[in-house]
Amino acid sequence: MSKRNTQQRRHTIITELNQSGKVSVDQLSKQFSTSEVTIRKDLAALETSGLLLRRYGGAISLPKEIIETKNEKLSKRKLAIAKQAVLLIRDHNRIIIDSGRTTSALVTELEDKKGLIVMTNSLSIASDLRALENEPILLMTGGTWDPHSEAFQGQVAEQVLRSYDFDQLFIGADGIDITRGTTTFNELIGLSRVMAEVSREVIVMVESDKIGRKIPNLELPWQQVHTLITDNGLSEEIINQLTNQGINLIIAN
Repeated sequence: MSKRNTQQRRHTIITELNQSGKVSVDQLSKQFSTSEVTIRKDLAALETSGLLLRRYGGAISLPKEIIETKNEKLSKRKLAIAKQAVLLIRDHNRIIIDSGRTTSALVTELEDKKGLIVMTNSLSIASDLRALENEPILLMTGGTWDPHSEAFQGQVAEQVLRSYDFDQLFIGADGIDITRGTTTFNELIGLSRVMAEVSREVIVMVESDKIGRKIPNLELPWQQVHTLITDNGLSEEIINQLTNQGINLIIAN
């Protein structure tokens, strides 16, 4: 099915949901003459976009206060950064998407990409990937669950990663030390470094308010970073300091 038909179907689903307050998988499957699996993917994608709430057998419309909260979590800055990041991805690329709120915004931008192989250590990102109409081949690191990062970490995950090679890594950061590189509050930094080692290109996705934060744990030194994507909240001085580190700096408007 073409992307245009998918968009039209999802638009119709939202229209009906706004009118009646709820829809069912069975009803929509019959209405659009398509499988229940396809309808469930539609509902999952629309939920990821913050347009509805899935319930058993269907979906309900979002209360206003939930819509506002959802929009706060997935900020315009994160979406702008994700839209720039997806331009770097070619069809059939093998990519890693690390756990994080900014990196998770990239998933909804992958709908047009074909033949992707995506590795992640995040259950929520894995769930969002499975909701895509053009679903990529999904790989999971496994390992030990870390409640702080809400992702898998540890030696098992590192061993799994070393069994592959990837075109690109998309990773966030708790902070950016302009002279050193990316920093994090989490002391479990081994997996991030292995992700960078097995990837030909490392793309850091971070909002501008994190640049200049002083956080003790160095995650990736500038020597391992190829591209930094951020929003347009930087001064000219900071921009010059970052580009002097030898990285490709992309500013998302």
